[in-house]
Amino acid sequence: MLYGITAATAALLLTATLTALLRSLSLRLGPADGTGLPARRARPRAPARARPVPLLGGVAVAGATALVGRAGDWTGAAPLGPDVGRLLVAGIVVALLGLAVDLLPVPPVVCGAGVAVAAALTVPYDELGMPAGVLAVAWTVLVTYAFRSLDHADGVMGTVGVITAFALGGCAAAELMDGLAALLSVLAAALTGFLMHGWPPARIAPGRCGSLFTGFLLASAVVQVHAERPAGPGLGAAFALTAVASADAVLVLVSRRRAGRPLLRPAPDHLVHRLRRAGLTRQGVMVVTGLAAFAAAFVGLCIDLGWLGAGAAWWVVVAVAAVAVAGALRPGSRPASRPRRVHPHAIPAPGGPGPRPLGRPGRPRPEAPDAVRVH
Repeated sequence: MLYGITAATAALLLTATLTALLRSLSLRLGPADGTGLPARRARPRAPARARPVPLLGGVAVAGATALVGRAGDWTGAAPLGPDVGRLLVAGIVVALLGLAVDLLPVPPVVCGAGVAVAAALTVPYDELGMPAGVLAVAWTVLVTYAFRSLDHADGVMGTVGVITAFALGGCAAAELMDGLAALLSVLAAALTGFLMHGWPPARIAPGRCGSLFTGFLLASAVVQVHAERPAGPGLGAAFALTAVASADAVLVLVSRRRAGRPLLRPAPDHLVHRLRRAGLTRQGVMVVTGLAAFAAAFVGLCIDLGWLGAGAAWWVVVAVAAVAVAGALRPGSRPASRPRRVHPHAIPAPGGPGPRPLGRPGRPRPEAPDAVRVH
């Protein structure tokens, strides 16, 4: 108990300190223009006052989680065990892969293959068997990228990650997996320390490094916790614990498929984008998604503890399906633009075959501001 409090406090303070240092370093070196560290340009109300937001917050989250977790294992205060230790090493590899994607133009196929290999090395095949183990690898990859997809708005991925980690830590403690419960509590504390800088308007973002690391640890932990449980309660609790990320991913897939857009092309059709268009503020979006994550995670925790039956997960399934259907029926972004008709009095563009619309030369049309990132 004493070590848990000490480890959580250390992870929170270490992450907050490292995040502040990385933000200062990134802003000194400049945004991502080929010469500095990666950053994304936020779009506040006035486009002329856009501010750079570094993408290196995930380095602080992954580094603090690994340092505190390994310190507990090395000192013997909280031994992780071989399975959890292998899970932490695989998570660090995934975080480094995400950092490489943030820094370099890594193809998506390479990143996905790396996450799949890391998941394949952590799945407990002895308890699941080979066919179920292969399905667990695929599910881990999908949930990892679902959490990656949540990083399109300030603080949303961190908030959902904190709540999921706390609930999943309770599930691990109920299964007497003390090492995994300690690692999840450290991850929750690290994400809380990051949110001290990532609360909207965020001063730093987790990037692919932090989102892939968080999603991979949580998805792999869900598989390890429910590997020996019956199929019904195990699948129900696993889905409930990751319901918000799953709802956002399903909503995006359904809406893009219905609109005929490529699945991997960025568009403002995520759940957060729709909540923003409904009139919620950025802080309000975090509260709503946090409450939804808490309700779904509480259902999963109750199923694991035996307080609810596996049928309670159907309420979460119905909620996710309702979100996906409602979002798909209401377009999340403008459809593909049709070819612009040429005005009959347009002036021919100098040096080009087509006409140029009337207007004052040299003044580009200002871009419409947007409150959240598009992925």
